[in-house]
Amino acid sequence: MQLYNNYNHFFKQQFSERVQKIAIDAGFTCPNRDGKKAFGGCTYCYNKSFNPFYCSPEKSVNQQINEGIAFFEKKYKTQQYLAYFQAYTNTYADLETLRNLYSEALSHAKVIGLVIATRPDAIDNEKLEYIKSLSENYFVVLEYGVESTNNKTLEFINRGHTHQETITALKLTEKYNLQTGVHLILGLPGESRSEILQQAVELSSLPFHVLKLHQLQILKGTKMAKQFEENPSIFNIYPAQEYIELVIDFLELLNPKIMIERFISESPRDMIISPNWNGLKNFEIVAKIEKRMKERKTYQGKFYKI
Repeated sequence: MQLYNNYNHFFKQQFSERVQKIAIDAGFTCPNRDGKKAFGGCTYCYNKSFNPFYCSPEKSVNQQINEGIAFFEKKYKTQQYLAYFQAYTNTYADLETLRNLYSEALSHAKVIGLVIATRPDAIDNEKLEYIKSLSENYFVVLEYGVESTNNKTLEFINRGHTHQETITALKLTEKYNLQTGVHLILGLPGESRSEILQQAVELSSLPFHVLKLHQLQILKGTKMAKQFEENPSIFNIYPAQEYIELVIDFLELLNPKIMIERFISESPRDMIISPNWNGLKNFEIVAKIEKRMKERKTYQGKFYKI
């Protein structure tokens, strides 16, 4: 029995050798940072918590790719690479800027495609047409930071977009037949367990292919860290084992066609205020989730309803 729809299996079928993402910080900002929607960005966000050491907007895209490859080649000699435009909102610019940045990445001899992280309110037909044209010759994934389907949560964390904008963006992207991913954070302030699980139901009806689940991490230097210090009662911090059970309950409600890429985010331990999971890695959480799913005799989509 397949426990869940594992994105890694898709990758192995898609490519003849190992594929590694090279994260890139191309100097973008976000509409909730520059004042278009709001200032300050998302309350939980601290890009240094996930940017590799070689990422810097002061370096060219090509230099970041070369430094990333030099790092990963020490572990894996034979592999292909995807340029991962990860930091901030990577479609939040005019089309000419996007053409220059994406073209620079794709001109690298070892890069076979792009992963573009963005927001639902930073996409339009013109950009989608261009990204679609790239997908005809390269492997391309468009990732949307959704984070929550609850408007009250989106407002509290200063996202600057609504769930309706997420629906609109995903339906618009579907028309271009692009591989589409979604990021969701489990455990955001004010969300009950039942509200979190309801998001699995809501997402299951939307047109996208890949889901990344992240646990809420409260990081030093963020606005959320101050909120946590001042009003900890609004937070429901999940210990690792409780989070594992939550994820499994979520998977049971989720459309089995949706592929799962990640279950957790990993930040440097010295940046994390809460939760304290003693440095558990994604592969360790995966093993625990799979073990527990077997114990519960369950699988993704067990309680999914069309």
